[in-house]
Amino acid sequence: MVRWLCLCGVLVHCAMPARAALAAAAAAGERSVVVAQLTLDGPIGPAAAEYFDDASSRAVASGAAAIVLRLDTPGGLAESMRQIITRMLACPIPILVYVAPEGARAASAGAYILYAGQIAAMAPATHVGAATPVSLEGGTPLPVPKDTQPASSPATHPAAQSDAESQKVLNDSIAYIRSLAQLRGRDAQWAEQAVRGAATLTASEAAQEHVIDFVANSLSELLAKASGRKVQVGDRTVTLQLEGATVRDYPPSARSKFLGIITNPAIAYMLLLVGVMGLFLEATHPGVFLPGIAGGICLLIGLYALQLLPVSYAGLALMALGIGLLAAEAVLPTVGALGIGGAIAFVVGSVMLMKTGVPGYGINLGIIAAITVCAVGSLALLVRALFRARRSRQFIGDEALLNERVELLEPIAAGSEGWASVRGERWRVRSESALPAGAQVRITQRQGLVLWVAPIELGDLKG
Repeated sequence: MVRWLCLCGVLVHCAMPARAALAAAAAAGERSVVVAQLTLDGPIGPAAAEYFDDASSRAVASGAAAIVLRLDTPGGLAESMRQIITRMLACPIPILVYVAPEGARAASAGAYILYAGQIAAMAPATHVGAATPVSLEGGTPLPVPKDTQPASSPATHPAAQSDAESQKVLNDSIAYIRSLAQLRGRDAQWAEQAVRGAATLTASEAAQEHVIDFVANSLSELLAKASGRKVQVGDRTVTLQLEGATVRDYPPSARSKFLGIITNPAIAYMLLLVGVMGLFLEATHPGVFLPGIAGGICLLIGLYALQLLPVSYAGLALMALGIGLLAAEAVLPTVGALGIGGAIAFVVGSVMLMKTGVPGYGINLGIIAAITVCAVGSLALLVRALFRARRSRQFIGDEALLNERVELLEPIAAGSEGWASVRGERWRVRSESALPAGAQVRITQRQGLVLWVAPIELGDLKG
């Protein structure tokens, strides 16, 4: 009995460390490091800014240790870029900006976002740079050499005022990216060249120039190389421990996806045209309701999208004028005069509508050409139908009764009246000659409610 008690004690003593080890392993599993992965793929615009704000907030709320921002963008809108960077700087957890996959780029606005991350990394065969800002007119403002400055006073010369505006935009952008470079301890001189001279670097060159921290072939390599590095998060210094962390994707919400669709310049353009067409059909065919309802919805969504995009209001006005002239041609045909002018105004306005100098924002010329061809084709058919209508016989009024072939319902004496069937109706008819009942006669004229008829001669017979 004593022997059995001793054996049980030994087993219990041996099982306690094993149980403690299992509990520690379970606790470690529960406390495993989670890294949130966000993806900015495409032009930087209102949809991208809203997505980053929403997804980063969700990542922080779920307890993520860091955020990996996968970046592949040609650039975009300065206002949206600044919204993203403001959120990055205020984020309470580190953000690792990773230009990936191979062939990706962080151009224009993407270069600023890359500089703003606590860790900046790039995959092989990627590049960064070309961060020169685009002016409101769609051009590229560059510094004006002193020897080319106008001789007149800068305060009064229009060219000098334009140069001053461009210089302000350029200097502001340079100061902004230099401040980000100094905050993160990166090469501020090259950052200025990326803005001033649209300089670019490949991934390996960017690592050599201290523009980025390192080159990583994969996400796991990114986390491994980032581990052990000390970064500044607000007023705290954080040592990254991310190797082997669990990566959790944070896709866009339904609202962000919808915003991304409608702010696509081509989609916004089509919504605008569908809306106008629907309202026009409802105006010309009242009571149908469906075109008017669908058109109103599309027009409002299109206008909402346009106010988020870099739109030229001169182009929008030309488009409205062109659509108005085409509609006027359809309602009040002028043998193509209004239609041709409307088509020209519509094409020019469509080309001008989006400021194509902003990377990633512009309407495909093929879409404009296709819609214009359809509009001109419809106009040609309308003009053709107009000419045919003018040459065709009238079917209403007195002219429609002239030479109409009718049948007498009773005999008529010369100079007297009788009854005849005219298009299924009974009319009083008069003839200068005597005619028997059932005779086929033609109408020569109308006097009030009486029709004058005459016998059908051999040359009057049809078909």
